[in-house]
Amino acid sequence: MNKKIVIALIAALVVVIIGVFRVFGMQMEGEDEVKLVSSLTEKQALDEKELKIDGYTLDNPNVVVNPYENSPLTALVMFETDEEVSPGVTIHGKDELTTYTHTFEKGTEHYLPIYGLYAGRENRVTIKCGDKVKDITIKTDDLPSDFVMPISVKKDESKLTNDLYFYTPSSKGYTCAYDVNGDVRWYLTESAIWEINRLQNGHLLLSTDRLTEVPYYSTGLYEMDMLGKIYTEYSLPGGYHHDYYEMENGNLLVASDDFNNDAGTVEDYVVEIDRKNGNVVKRFDLKDILKMTDGKSENWIDYDWFHNNSVWYDKKTNSITLSGRHQDAVINIDYGSGKLNWIIGDPTNWSKEYQKYFFKPVGDNFEWQWSQHAAMITPEGYVFLFDNGNNKSKNEYEYVPASESYSRGVMYKIDTDKMTIEQVWEYGKERGSEFYSPYISDVDYLDKDHYIVHSGGISYKDGKVQNQPAGIVHSDTLRSDTVELLNNEVIFEMVLPTNNYRVEKMSLYGDDEFKLGKAKERGGLGVTDAESDKFTLMGNYHKIDDEYKSHKISIKKEKDRLAVTGTFKRGTPVKIILYKDMMEKVYDMRISSHPYTALCVDLGNDNEGEDFTVTKYINDDGLIGKYTIFIEINGKIYQTNKYVSF
Repeated sequence: MNKKIVIALIAALVVVIIGVFRVFGMQMEGEDEVKLVSSLTEKQALDEKELKIDGYTLDNPNVVVNPYENSPLTALVMFETDEEVSPGVTIHGKDELTTYTHTFEKGTEHYLPIYGLYAGRENRVTIKCGDKVKDITIKTDDLPSDFVMPISVKKDESKLTNDLYFYTPSSKGYTCAYDVNGDVRWYLTESAIWEINRLQNGHLLLSTDRLTEVPYYSTGLYEMDMLGKIYTEYSLPGGYHHDYYEMENGNLLVASDDFNNDAGTVEDYVVEIDRKNGNVVKRFDLKDILKMTDGKSENWIDYDWFHNNSVWYDKKTNSITLSGRHQDAVINIDYGSGKLNWIIGDPTNWSKEYQKYFFKPVGDNFEWQWSQHAAMITPEGYVFLFDNGNNKSKNEYEYVPASESYSRGVMYKIDTDKMTIEQVWEYGKERGSEFYSPYISDVDYLDKDHYIVHSGGISYKDGKVQNQPAGIVHSDTLRSDTVELLNNEVIFEMVLPTNNYRVEKMSLYGDDEFKLGKAKERGGLGVTDAESDKFTLMGNYHKIDDEYKSHKISIKKEKDRLAVTGTFKRGTPVKIILYKDMMEKVYDMRISSHPYTALCVDLGNDNEGEDFTVTKYINDDGLIGKYTIFIEINGKIYQTNKYVSF
């Protein structure tokens, strides 16, 4: 027999043997399993094993500062009593408006969450159980060196309560809460962006610390208390961005994405998730409701044509109000049918078929809103929103420069029978360009004639106010200006040297009670689409070499997905291959960057050069067993010497 034929047969036999080994789940010599990275919820379950109550009394309580290691200005006080009592606590502040009290449920085992501690000092906390009173001292660490503190605080104490102002950052900074003096009384060390609010059950709801897609789409939402303890993690196939709304039945309306849509668009998809199981029970695709090319603002772009930044459900009209920044449009759709009810905004450049949905302005001093945020329906039925005020026209020849522009909170009264709109309240126009925020920002309705207007994205470059988000234009000076108004009078104002997405005014304690136990996981991230799924013996691959090492590739396994990170030149063709049972699943790892025109959150990695550090996530839905991991770079397939188990 010809020697070459023999060699070829032997080689083929070796390849088959390798394949057989893989069929039966056996790995090649030298392969290591990708280790599982502990999740935040798993770490917290371990933390709870250290929370001891047995043998501790009011006179000698167990005090654990920052028990879940992500909320440094909190503590958990644990002790037992012989009889059932309802403990009360007082966290002593600098004055009456910064001192907090709370009463806990009756029982004999007491886990008392202590919130609102000052940083870097010994805090006096008084605990009262019946006739017994105990003073304890809780020492906290200093704030991180990069913590953002107010530039100025103005207040009318006679008109204020001791509620806190909760901020979520858009640039550098922490998710945190300041008191009326501007002192930090709570913050998280874990990254949390977008909305932060309190649910009906008293827990906070905020974004997870994990991304599902760049630049800022998180995997979902954490339901947690002020200690930082997570009670439920909600994961969504399209992730979460910007805003959510808790409905009366407890379900969540969430601004999400459909990353697998044929048009390749983002921020034009809203889902309702069932809180009991995390399943998506209703979907609203705005491409089915609006024409993508209508009403373009300066920031319009084909894949981010609407840029939804708020979600609000109104029970009275059974409708959902959404804010499309890139069409300068606030729209209202019927919750049941998903059909369009009305549009607020300048009708210029909108198709004839949509003109009937626009309102006719009536009354004096009326102005349309531009690139707006945080649209809501007030108890009076008014539409309340933050008018960013970008350009103030859809005609580029009539654009108003940033130096002459302004942002404002504005309230509109609408008549859906006559299709008229009247401006009934505004604040911010009188402040001029110093209050101008071309992106992000917020308004809040506290009570009748009691509002917050938060201009969160003010920025300057070389002394000039900017007309684009700070992350886009690389501003050198940032500001956020939060104003609380009562009966048209400013009763509180705080200026911070950073940009902040939203502000919520909330009490320190909610109605929730602390409970031990592992966090629930609801929903899922869905199946990651593979570019191909085919039979192969996978014999043509290369060992790791210097070229491979130059890409600084790291491979990690999270609880519900595989994460592959590397650095590549723009446009480099890269694929991840998962191989099992002589079948390969191929996933494209896109090495490019969208020129995001909104960039509501500056993640500090603009990738403007030729080299991109990117991460490809492959969800575990639909995967089971052991897969050998190969990476193809510029057509060259590398055996990574790693396998992953699902």
